[in-house]
Amino acid sequence: MNPDFRWLVEQISALGRTTIVRCNLTIIVANKKYYDLPEFFALHNVQVVSSLPHFSAGRTDAQRGEGVFEKSIKALKMLNAVGYGREGSGLTMDLVYNPSGAFLPGSQVSLEREFKQRLGREFGIEFNALLTITNLPVSRFLDYLLESGNYEKYMQQLVDAYNPVAAANVMCRSTLSIGWDGQLYDCDFNQQLDLLVGSGAPQHIRDFDEARLQDRNIVINQHCYGCTAGAGSSCGGATT
Repeated sequence: MNPDFRWLVEQISALGRTTIVRCNLTIIVANKKYYDLPEFFALHNVQVVSSLPHFSAGRTDAQRGEGVFEKSIKALKMLNAVGYGREGSGLTMDLVYNPSGAFLPGSQVSLEREFKQRLGREFGIEFNALLTITNLPVSRFLDYLLESGNYEKYMQQLVDAYNPVAAANVMCRSTLSIGWDGQLYDCDFNQQLDLLVGSGAPQHIRDFDEARLQDRNIVINQHCYGCTAGAGSSCGGATT
């Protein structure tokens, strides 16, 4: 919805760089000025990553609101129509799954197989990969944990499921999150919590220094247990 969004994508495309857009599916069908987003994405070979809580209307709408599933399916069909998710098209469309409650996601491989079977059989929808992401105890999910009395139980579950192999591949080891004002964070969740990169590293994009950022100490907090539990969790899905 940023008025400069298309300009930014065009400029990145002109540089020959890859753009990944975390696209809210419903926006494609919610307003006429976004109807052409699938064609725009395809023109610039944008990789599309979109959240779909479940392959059923009931569970998706329960998590995201009434009518979200129907709009999401319509948007996915529009993306399929221009080639996204189709074998051999070169246009990548991944879906993201996160649990609807205070529990860890199941096997990414098994869930991807089930999503592909159900979406393909019932709606004729194709996509490339399913990424599973663990719910981290921040923001609205933290509020839910506290209000429902599940906070201590969920945190203990994350701690008990700590996996050092998953920790070796978490996103903060290879990715930076940049705020709208240019401030640097170790990940998107740290950005939500206003936890800048460590004081020994550049904290603003204007002072970017790759060597110092590569050697920085990552700022951690309780939510980091979410990315290191079980099969792990990152912006690219499971880490193991």
